[in-house]
Amino acid sequence: MTALYDFITGPMAWLSFAVFFGGIIFKLVRMVLLAREKDIFIFSYMSFRYGLRSILHWLTPFGTRSMRGHPLMTVMMFAFHICVIAAPLFVMAHGVLIEEGTGVSWLSIPDKVADVMTVIVICSLLFFVVRRCVVREVRFVTTPSDFMLLSLVVAPFVTAFIAYHQWLDYRLFMIAHVISGEALLMAIPFTRLSHLIFSLFTRAYAGSEFGAVRYARDW
Repeated sequence: MTALYDFITGPMAWLSFAVFFGGIIFKLVRMVLLAREKDIFIFSYMSFRYGLRSILHWLTPFGTRSMRGHPLMTVMMFAFHICVIAAPLFVMAHGVLIEEGTGVSWLSIPDKVADVMTVIVICSLLFFVVRRCVVREVRFVTTPSDFMLLSLVVAPFVTAFIAYHQWLDYRLFMIAHVISGEALLMAIPFTRLSHLIFSLFTRAYAGSEFGAVRYARDW
């Protein structure tokens, strides 16, 4: 088990980061090439002003009409996205690993804060699962792959929570945490989870079209 842990926190970790960043670069290049091939005029009316305006409105809680119309969903979405990004990036244990691997000092948050963020992520994902099951219009467009992706996202947080509190076999759940986290990292560029990266570009495109072409707001 020690050899397995050393492998997944060593070569496998570097591989997962390589796949993540390589996949992001590949998708970005592919997106630009596809845009040039299919609709080269998209670059001529992309507006920094209107694109940024749209991004800022959609990043502001209740900054759009849709958000104000669904307050519970808005709160859960913002709570989820903030915690699902901040907890892995700034949890103290990950900061130590980053510093050991790169020599770069990393900002960390207290373990109790990360613990609360983990609970928020898990509860938010449970809310999303229930919503996909009980809201008719959402259930209609839901496929098994959506539940698989939600499971992929929640797995690193559940295993980390169990390992941190040492409820069961600590080493087993630490290994499960690392493997599930690396699987999630490698899946991001090639699944719908890539919206984490590409939603800004989509929003900039929509904002430019609505603001600079249609002279309307997209929020």
